[in-house]
Amino acid sequence: MVKITNQISLNAAEINFTFTTSPGPGGQNVNKVATAVLLRFDVLHSPSLPDDVRARLITALGKKLTNQGELIIKASRFRTQERNKQDALNRLIELIKRAAIPPRKRRKTKPTFSSVQKRLSQKKVHAKKKSMRRIID
Repeated sequence: MVKITNQISLNAAEINFTFTTSPGPGGQNVNKVATAVLLRFDVLHSPSLPDDVRARLITALGKKLTNQGELIIKASRFRTQERNKQDALNRLIELIKRAAIPPRKRRKTKPTFSSVQKRLSQKKVHAKKKSMRRIID
């Protein structure tokens, strides 16, 4: 189990890792050892995600999801497979944590009395300026 928040935990079987050769640093091993990690997580069909979190995650990810609703994260920053795997997992956890926070409701506010007065006085000044430019027949 991968713990995201107190309420959300992902089953490890839902996360698939694939390893490929990395384009990044690695010295002589760069073409021999598969250190880059492709993490695949099915956002649409995951039973671990609550529906509201899933909906926010889908809107946040947008075009990063495949047509099947799968999120693919590529990690090749480090030289070792284990560190890249942990990096990809951390990025997935961070995305889900951000989606788990419900957005705040907007509270309607009223403009202050002085801001209304200021706007109206500026409007009058502008109107006066325009009226002075008119040609009177």
